[in-house]
Amino acid sequence: MPSQNMFLSKSDLAYAELRDQILNGSLAAGSRLAQYDLAASLNMSITPLREAIRRLSSEGLVTVETHRDVRVSTMTADEARQLFEVRLSLDPTAAALAAARRTEDDITALRAAVDQLLPVTRQWGEGALSAHRVFHQTLYRASHNDVLIKMLDDLWDKSDRYRRLGLDLPPGDEPRTRDLQEHHRLVDLVVDGQADRAAQLMHDHIANSLTATAISALEVRETLP
Repeated sequence: MPSQNMFLSKSDLAYAELRDQILNGSLAAGSRLAQYDLAASLNMSITPLREAIRRLSSEGLVTVETHRDVRVSTMTADEARQLFEVRLSLDPTAAALAAARRTEDDITALRAAVDQLLPVTRQWGEGALSAHRVFHQTLYRASHNDVLIKMLDDLWDKSDRYRRLGLDLPPGDEPRTRDLQEHHRLVDLVVDGQADRAAQLMHDHIANSLTATAISALEVRETLP
């Protein structure tokens, strides 16, 4: 396990590991959690694992049907839409604040992050998604608003399952190439201190994101018999 987790409790370690596996899709939506097998794989007793499951349940990431029957929560168009609506409001705010408050260190970090981006398509997969997240986190931190940063980091985590679904159902490469170009324009606007234009571009950027694609796919899926 990562060295930064070495001082966490076993419950914290189980929570972090399971949460990561759920969000990155290693534990598929709707799948049953074999608790004793998971505890053994994490080299711990069942008690800290169950504490972790209670935390995940409070976040809506797992559903506890009985004492022993725990499943990864299904993905729904409604949840995807709610996450999307909040990001559509908060991400532009972060972009505007970044344009107003960015430091020279922020500008250096943003330019480094945007240089690592790849088109978020099936071809580039997880590497592109990881670089995409680093870019947005860097922009969030340039807002210098700790409350906003924490909220957006949490929203990003919870959107990850939907983002990966959208990656499996891309509307061709052209929109994702446009998405890549928008990141470069965002950096230019933030560096130039153009808060209003940065906020508008971020709004448009989120409106055409992978989560938006996932909402449409889930709506179709949920209407099928």
